[in-house]
Amino acid sequence: MVDIETFRNLALSFPGTMEQPHFDRAAFKVTGKRIFTTLHESSQTVNVKLPIADQPVFCTYEDAGAVYPVPNKFGLQGWTTFELTRVSEEWLAEALHAAYMEVVEKQVKK
Repeated sequence: MVDIETFRNLALSFPGTMEQPHFDRAAFKVTGKRIFTTLHESSQTVNVKLPIADQPVFCTYEDAGAVYPVPNKFGLQGWTTFELTRVSEEWLAEALHAAYMEVVEKQVKK
């Protein structure tokens, strides 16, 4: 339900966000330092670095299996996969906001 261009526009709408290559993905970073989301175009999925407390909430999306923790140690750190063709723009926008704010707050504390 979210296309690649819409995702890109959402991710880049946050102040100080830039897009850079990251392995086989595009990474979206705040002020060029901390990644808060990545895009894998060929699979039409994004990984979002959610606050750990928020991850279970976002994984309760109405389309079961459309949002899930990354199945490795990164998933335990809050990284969560969203299948773009199965999630609403609103749900994804909320997740991106949570991830962005987490990164910004960590930068302010430094």
